[in-house]
Order: sequence, then C-alpha cells, then structure tokens
Amino acid sequence: MSGAAVATAAATTIADFLDYWQDEGERYARHGDYAWMADLASSVTPGRRILEIGCGPGFSTAALVERGLSVLVVDALPECLAATQKRIGNAELATLAADIAALTDEQRGQIAAFAPQTVVCWLMGAPAEITEGSAADAGQAVVAYREKTHRAVAEFAASLPGVGALHLVDRTAIAWQAKDIGRDTLVRYHLGKTLRDLPFAATREQALFRKLAADPATLQAAARALPPAFKNAIPALASLIAKRNN
Repeated sequence: MSGAAVATAAATTIADFLDYWQDEGERYARHGDYAWMADLASSVTPGRRILEIGCGPGFSTAALVERGLSVLVVDALPECLAATQKRIGNAELATLAADIAALTDEQRGQIAAFAPQTVVCWLMGAPAEITEGSAADAGQAVVAYREKTHRAVAEFAASLPGVGALHLVDRTAIAWQAKDIGRDTLVRYHLGKTLRDLPFAATREQALFRKLAADPATLQAAARALPPAFKNAIPALASLIAKRNN
C-alpha cells in the first residue's frame, strides 16, 4: 500500500480531497507524471477518443487535451468536474456526473454515443465519506475502494465494443532494483482481479513503473505505513495498458 493511500484516506470531505489533489496534482504535473501517462494513453488510441474515469481537479484531463485527444470525463463528484472544466478553460470537453459502478441506461447511452476507443482510470481516490476510510485502518478502505472501482471500470470498458485498450495507473511503493519482478506482479494482480474473465490481456511489456517525486512528508508517511519488509521501497506510479483480445 502506498503512502498516498493513507493521505487520501485522511481527506474526509470533498473540499479536503480537492485541496489534497490540488497539491499532489501540481507536484505530479511539474514532475511530468501526467504527461507520461497521457503519452502512453495517446499511443494506443488511434482515433483519439478517450473516456476518463475520475478527474480530480483536472491535471490529468488537461494533459490529455493538450495532446489533441477528444475526452469524455466521468466523475461522481460535480465539484471535480467543475474544477476540471475551469482548468481546461475554453477547450472542448465533454463531462458526465455519474458513478461508473451505478450508471443509468441514459448515462450508458451517452458514453456509448461518444464512442471511446480507450478508457483511462488514473490515480484512483475519493474522500473518506465515500471510501469510508480512516487513518486507523491503514488505508485498507481506500485499497478496497480502488479494487472495486477498477473492476467496475474494466467491466464497463468490456461492454463497449469500440474500446480497444484500458489504461490503469495508480500509486504504489516498490524496491526499485526489483521493478522487473514488480512488473510481473502487477500483470498477475490485474489479470486475476481487475480483468478476470474479461476480453482484455496484458503482458509485462505493457507494465511500467515511474518514480514519484514525493515531498519529504509523503515519503515519511509512506515509510511508516509500509510493513517492515518494504521499508526500503520507494513511492512510484504503476501503469498497465490492457488491450482487447477479441
């Protein structure tokens, strides 16, 4: 579990959540993390149409739009959509306030009409009032929320025949010298949970890690949260691109 999971769990209200992601998002943007994610997504989207699940304050969406991609953003929090639209400015952007795990027929129809070719779900998180997380549970509620949401995203992506790729990115902590082993572990994890019995496949070549430029307080929080065997692990982004296999 990452230190970021603990920090997100501590964001109890929507306002706290947005403040947290504003600070984190600015740091990731300066470090080029969103550009890295957007470049990966762009490389597997021939028709340039992306469905983004969850947007936070919009740094991720901005990176996609800057690459000339047409984006439909789905987020359960209207506050996140408003912050994202403000960040994007006058650029054309489609948004939908909806819970990907509880879409209505009308919402499903709106997304199908957009005809996305790639679905992205990056840095999944939510306020504690949604995840039911607390500092006392060491981030377990956040982990469970992410697993449930990733599965719902994958199931919905599989229901859209035009979607050829699913791109998942989340925070983790790994021993950097063992990152190649970590790539195999990441693929096994998503194949066994997120993508189980769905028409998507992934290989270790599609699993990548990127060091996070975390601030000292986040690094210390991560070290305290990790089990003793992982004390030498460093915060990183874990990216997996799964491609439709039928």
